[in-house]
Amino acid sequence: MGGVVKLLSDTQKELFEKQGYLVVENVFDQETILDPVRAEYQVLLASLVDDWIAQGRIDKKLKDADFFAQLEACYDAGCDWFQPMDISLPGDQICADTPMHFGPAVFALLTAPKLLDIVETLIGPEITSNPIQHVRLKPPARKLYDDEVRAHIAHTDWHQDRGVAHDEADHTDMVTIWCAITDATLENGCLQVLPKKADQGLLPHCPKSQTAIADGFIDMDRVVPLPVKSGGIVILDPLTAHASLENQTDSFRWSFDIRFNRTGQPTGRAHFPEFVARSKADPEGVLTDWQAWRHSWEQARSRLSNAPHIPIHRWQSDAPFCA
Repeated sequence: MGGVVKLLSDTQKELFEKQGYLVVENVFDQETILDPVRAEYQVLLASLVDDWIAQGRIDKKLKDADFFAQLEACYDAGCDWFQPMDISLPGDQICADTPMHFGPAVFALLTAPKLLDIVETLIGPEITSNPIQHVRLKPPARKLYDDEVRAHIAHTDWHQDRGVAHDEADHTDMVTIWCAITDATLENGCLQVLPKKADQGLLPHCPKSQTAIADGFIDMDRVVPLPVKSGGIVILDPLTAHASLENQTDSFRWSFDIRFNRTGQPTGRAHFPEFVARSKADPEGVLTDWQAWRHSWEQARSRLSNAPHIPIHRWQSDAPFCA
């Protein structure tokens, strides 16, 4: 393995350490990384559409529609494509047949050398792909059901990534990488952050419609929106409070949020599988086979479907600040 390419300047690194966030454009190549992801998801959705047509749930004419038109029409018809497209098991009940997606193009995105070079600059060369990861395909807000509260489809409430993991990872060296597949703009619901303070700690969270920071802790006067173009990323410190706006356009906004932590430290969701994405100390331990990645999640699904439910966060509704 070659040496790390210094893709972040000293100034960028200092900014990230001070404010807890950083926007970096042009991280993912469209032709070699993002186009294969788009194609992979088109094939996946086509399979779902075929099944729903056969079941009589959607019109067969939808088979010839484009990707986003299919997504929108399926959502309108009550055909839920989110979990079959997510790169994680759900936080609620897991069954032996719970759908999920783990394919070669997404694995190539997670392990893209340019991305890992950036991560290495921040947490060092021993890098684990953290299992707290999701796809976010967000329809226009006007198209959402009145009771739609899922953060991966509707807007995302204010939270810290440290706060939606188990407390065993409260001291883990970790970064979140928010990957823009489509342009993220003020109009279609880009991320917004509350810059981290020097003495920033973990804020109390409450299990509302989403797991969110308790009322009264967000100073909206300090909020910074973070538009980013397709192929760019937003890097977040795990204590940086962030949310996303509603999608007020007529188009979908598509992103992935993934995490990396220093190998050997707790991930914060130990019941889900992790893998070593880069290692200077043990390069032979790096996972390079996307099928092995998929198999690890299939094994986790089988194990967890026959076990008592494990909550994905620590917060209770009767906790201080929540009652």
